[in-house]
Amino acid sequence: MPDDQRARAEAARGFMPIDEGLALHAAASAAPVDGPWLEVGSYCGKSALYLGYAAEARGATLFALDHHRGSEENQAGWEHHEPDLVDTDIGLMDTLPIFRRTVFDAGLEGTVVALVGDSTTVARHWSTPLSLLFIDGGHGHEPAHADYDQWVPKVAIGGVLLIHDVFPDPADGGRPPFEIWTRAIESGAFDEIGVTGSLRTLRRTGVGQ
Repeated sequence: MPDDQRARAEAARGFMPIDEGLALHAAASAAPVDGPWLEVGSYCGKSALYLGYAAEARGATLFALDHHRGSEENQAGWEHHEPDLVDTDIGLMDTLPIFRRTVFDAGLEGTVVALVGDSTTVARHWSTPLSLLFIDGGHGHEPAHADYDQWVPKVAIGGVLLIHDVFPDPADGGRPPFEIWTRAIESGAFDEIGVTGSLRTLRRTGVGQ
């Protein structure tokens, strides 16, 4: 990853550690490009830069899906709440302006396409097989498993599945991302090809959910 791109991605707002971001970029740089890439959970755009720069270099398109109202853990009273991201007129979070500026400043508007909406709703109307899927949306039980149920079946054979915040030890983090990683492994349809911190990289080798 070129130094200028790495510096911009590292400086972007978000919670992804540098080593995991670089691993995300490396996995994307080796992913198939015969179908679209999609990330679930864009927040302010940090992961979209790591993925987007890889997509730009390879002629791929990244669809960045988020409702931009913040996940459960981003709400007031939770650990990752950022009060300045709240739209005071309506009392709800709105990360879309920050995301759009992040992508604009990175020169990736032609590569990263924002999808603003509920993950399950968008998935119901999505039929194109994915070459890459990055799951980093809501970490509660219901949203995490819904993202798995709705999107993982859309990963093409040979495609890459990345799951963030996978913590085998419950003391290190919430369980739902670990649970959906476990589902992928136990399905028999994926081989794990990379582990960096809490980021897991898998490749689809067969049919199964």
